[in-house]
Amino acid sequence: MIERLDQDLQFTQTALGLRSRRQELLASNIANADTPHYKARDIDFKSALASAMGATGTVAPVSLARTHAGHQGAAGVTPFGAALQYRTEYQGAVDGNTVNMDIERAAFAENAMQTEALMTFINKRFRGLTTAIQGQ
Repeated sequence: MIERLDQDLQFTQTALGLRSRRQELLASNIANADTPHYKARDIDFKSALASAMGATGTVAPVSLARTHAGHQGAAGVTPFGAALQYRTEYQGAVDGNTVNMDIERAAFAENAMQTEALMTFINKRFRGLTTAIQGQ
């Protein structure tokens, strides 16, 4: 039974993890709005979720090949295999910064709303399971 529940919630768990990672990136962009030569970064949520879920519907493991025992761990690897992308520069800045606060704020708000929708979905799913278990 637990395995079935885990499989059932795997998609929302993965999507919530990716939303959290994207929120961190957007917050970092906003925090570095005045940093010279900072390049705004983001992930393509749709393609990152598709690659994380894989063709079989399960989360694909993120791995890094180590060619030598002395190599460092995979600190720079993004969770779920999400590829970091640089945001397109819409208006050039003298200091080389590509953060556009209007775009970042809108993306941050949209991502927060999508995260809230996922949390609502999970809560309703568990309420439904609780109702089924109680037999009401």
